[in-house]
Order: sequence, then C-alpha cells, then structure tokens
Amino acid sequence: ERNQADVSEAKAGRTDLIFLIRFRHCCLLRNQRCLLAYLYDRLLRIRALRWEYGSVLPNTIQFHMSAEEVEWFNRYKKSLATYMRSVGGEEGLDLTQDIKPPKSLYIEVRCLRDHGEFEIDDGTTILLKKNSQHFLPRWKCEQLIRQGVLEHVLS
Repeated sequence: ERNQADVSEAKAGRTDLIFLIRFRHCCLLRNQRCLLAYLYDRLLRIRALRWEYGSVLPNTIQFHMSAEEVEWFNRYKKSLATYMRSVGGEEGLDLTQDIKPPKSLYIEVRCLRDHGEFEIDDGTTILLKKNSQHFLPRWKCEQLIRQGVLEHVLS
C-alpha cells in the first residue's frame, strides 16, 4: 500500500521516490519467491508421505497439516490410485509396494500391536496379535510395516 501511494506521488513529479519504489518492489518479489519455494517444498514432502505411509496418514502427521494440505494429499492419493488401477491388467499395479527391490519374497515379521485377522492370497487367515511372529509374503505386509503394526525381524 505504501508503495502504491509513493507511485502516485512519483507520477505527480516526485522522482526521488523511484529508487525506494524499486527497492520495495524487489523485496516483495523476493518474499514471494521465498514463499513459493517453501510451499513447493511442503508439497513435495506431503507427496513423499503418500509413498512412505500409504493412503492413511498417522494422526500425529495430519495434526501438523493445514486443511488445504490434507485436501491436496487426498486428491494426490486418488490420482495415484486411479493411475495404478489403469496399469498392470485387471487388478492394477501397486507401485508403492516395493520402494526398494526385495531380496526375498517372504520375510519374518513380529506384530507390535493387536491388529486382528489378516488374509493372504491363498485364503489363509492369520491372527495378528501383539508379539506374535509370522513368515509372510513381503508385498502383503509391507504396508503394515510402514504403519507400525508389524516390524521386520532381521535374522
């Protein structure tokens, strides 16, 4: 507002204000660039949360996000799900499963908290109770590992 007032005065003939007007304008542009860089970095971090935690964010993380950021996360989640359904045949392709290439298809996991029944592809149902250990297909339990329900037991 102050800059606009000085521009009006400069148009009226006060040429000594031109340098001050330019300086303020450069400061405003710099602040705008800084804010845009900050918002873009937040956006990249929120996008990375989808790949790290899956489609459901923990409450501790969601608490620190604004309503617009949560809305953007949900739209990104839906867009990614639509894309994954469109590739890979009938069932689609879950791109978030193997972020790092697996060394083996089955891993040993320990349940950190009660989760209930868990069904694997062959129809077997496993009861995930606290401190129980299981030998499961990696791709079926990787999401639960990210959510903190299971932990990978290294031998």
